[in-house]
Amino acid sequence: MRVLVAEKAKPNKDINSTLDREYFISFLHALNSPHQTAKFNMKTEFPFYKETLYKNNIKGRLSGKSVILDLDMSPGDFVTLFYLLKMPQELIDLKGITITANGWANAATVDIIYDILHMMGRDDIPVGLGEFFALGQAYPTLNSTGDCKYRKAIPHGAGGYIDSDTLFGLARDLPRSPRRYTAHNSVKYGAPRDTEHPELRQPKAQEVLQNVMNGFESGRKVTVLTTGPLTNIATFLSSNTNSSSKIEQLYIVGGHIGQNEASDGGNVFTVLSNRKAEFNMYLDPLAAKQVLASKLNITMIPLKILRKASSFTRLLRELALAKDTPEAIFVHRLLSRMFQLHRSHHAYAHIGMFLGEVVGAAIMADRPQLKLVTQIRSVSVLANSEVGSDGWTIVDHRNGNPINLVEDIDSFAYYSHLSTILNEKNQSAIIASFSAQKKLWSTPPPQIGLPTL
Repeated sequence: MRVLVAEKAKPNKDINSTLDREYFISFLHALNSPHQTAKFNMKTEFPFYKETLYKNNIKGRLSGKSVILDLDMSPGDFVTLFYLLKMPQELIDLKGITITANGWANAATVDIIYDILHMMGRDDIPVGLGEFFALGQAYPTLNSTGDCKYRKAIPHGAGGYIDSDTLFGLARDLPRSPRRYTAHNSVKYGAPRDTEHPELRQPKAQEVLQNVMNGFESGRKVTVLTTGPLTNIATFLSSNTNSSSKIEQLYIVGGHIGQNEASDGGNVFTVLSNRKAEFNMYLDPLAAKQVLASKLNITMIPLKILRKASSFTRLLRELALAKDTPEAIFVHRLLSRMFQLHRSHHAYAHIGMFLGEVVGAAIMADRPQLKLVTQIRSVSVLANSEVGSDGWTIVDHRNGNPINLVEDIDSFAYYSHLSTILNEKNQSAIIASFSAQKKLWSTPPPQIGLPTL
């Protein structure tokens, strides 16, 4: 059969147009046509819609430990973010958030972080987006798409893509922040294009790290908490000659040092050939190797401790006792939905591993009730480009660097502490939910100062 095969679109006859194809014109004309146009958007649906940014009022308050949170947007990371925002600012002062985009969620999930910050009245906290691939894993032959053999281990569901992107369907219940993810990034930090409107630009992770540390007075340092792959930290250390001098402590949630060959395995459940790795180390083993080989003061919270703090029933029982704040209610709903999936579907058998991520923030906050036990161990990470062994964390007395390895905590005290912090009335939500926000946008503002008749 003889058929006509289209090889390319017709070029635009108007040589002065920025549109180089003829069909672009008709396409844009159809989009801009008032015929059958959308009836609703934020401004038309809500008569008193207003974009408001809330900034933290720190006047007269002492600031505590300056912290940068580096996360990969797993479900547990969002609970960790709530915890840090609830900690008294005299103890924990969250200065910035950096995202390792080769983790558990799509890059656009940064919108959920913006929404949580807006809910808690902290639109002043900068959010930086990191690389999409592990070190050495962006293949130029695939253009901008690239590939990463480690990121392929993230499942669609089971707490991974789709689940993290939507927070199991609950993300839409969060109030909507004026700040959104945008592809208009900073050319200076490796993005393909810039914009004349910096307020619309999605900052890069390296940009946020650099700006936060440059904003300190001489001699002051920052504490970094990582709950995902170490891509951003490794990139920062390699690109700044004096970067390690600006970091006082690095808390790493991840790593696994097995004690029993037969039963004590890692948690990379999607790679059957890799029995000993922990996910955060596996997703970028080269970055983990470089960071652990640095001269930083490192405390590692390994998989053994995360598993000890991963009981759905105990945590939900504590949260159910007093759901006094919007954030505590939201976290309880999120964990309840995760627990329901955990009990009803085999694909979610491993989802409890996200619960333990918050314990890293509690350890960083130096809560005495946790009864922390640490030991100095010389540790290194295998990064041999072999998926069956990459990410293994091993005790290496010859080549490993000494770090503080957390050996034990009081898990019962941890559950009680987390529930107490989330239910504190101080530093609570400014806007409880999207429903509350819709009511605000549908109600005329109070008229102040009008003369009375």
